[in-house]
Amino acid sequence: MSRARDIADLAGSADAGGLTGRNLIINGAMQISQRGTSFTPNTGVNYSLDRYATLEVTDGDITISQDTSVVPTGFQYSLKALVGTADASLAASQRMILLTRIEGYDVAHLELGTANAKQFTLSFYVRSSLTGTFGGAFQNSDSSRAYPFTYTINSADTWERKTITITGDTSGTWNTTNGTGLQVCWGLGVGSTHSGTAGAWASGDFNSATGGTNLMGTSSATWYLTGVQVEVGETATDFEHRSYGEELALCQRYYEGYGIDYYVGFAGGQPNTGWALRPHIQFNTPKRAAPSLSYSNQSPNWSTTTINSSIGHFTVEVGTGTATTDPRPSFRWVADAEL
Repeated sequence: MSRARDIADLAGSADAGGLTGRNLIINGAMQISQRGTSFTPNTGVNYSLDRYATLEVTDGDITISQDTSVVPTGFQYSLKALVGTADASLAASQRMILLTRIEGYDVAHLELGTANAKQFTLSFYVRSSLTGTFGGAFQNSDSSRAYPFTYTINSADTWERKTITITGDTSGTWNTTNGTGLQVCWGLGVGSTHSGTAGAWASGDFNSATGGTNLMGTSSATWYLTGVQVEVGETATDFEHRSYGEELALCQRYYEGYGIDYYVGFAGGQPNTGWALRPHIQFNTPKRAAPSLSYSNQSPNWSTTTINSSIGHFTVEVGTGTATTDPRPSFRWVADAEL
């Protein structure tokens, strides 16, 4: 199942125009960051704030963080990109992009890939130390179809709201189940191979528009993002604020990290040689698919092995081959079902 999209719900706040369920983006206000608050991405795709990832293949480096000091009016958080080592001469195939992926169930009503494909509008607040024309793109799940777009940052270090309206793609293959349905990219430095002509759907793996500003080319350059919204239609409405609890539950469909020690214990006192436990753990939120599980902070140094995993729960074997005086072994776990 996916999150409800009841556009007829009139219980929304006044600044949402009385309607909830308009925003197809999860964590658009950058409230949730289960993995931490500062990240230096490695080469490839790396998640940072919940639902946001980087694809980094350059000769420079960048830091992504959750920021609370530089935000537009009405927001508490933003995503900050800070360039460390610059790469002013990107090779054709190099790129640094920020992306968010929307699940197929949540964009099925856009009818992409059909003659009935709907218009939709992206809006967001952005601020950068550099001015000029920046680029981004929409893509399908296998990056075979893309719509590059541009937006202009007019004033340095000033929050500006941008809107881009897209006519839905009538071609290509678009996922409408629990895989990636639509990917939104912001180019922070994209070579010619992955840059395309703005304003039209095309076949190819394009993450930005040709001629987009290379943020990665300037050491210490900054770029901030928040208030991201994708909605049906040609008009950008006010940003739809959701409660922290609702946003966290939406994020946990894809990633849930138990950040404190999870204790298991014996009813009959301490174990002797070769004992093991198999706790059955329920997720706070059902996952979009059976997640991969990872463990850390085992104390004492017991082994942890996943026995089974489903969208709603998992079983882990916690064991030791030696006697222990600690009847309450602990560990931390992470369930990853990211798109």
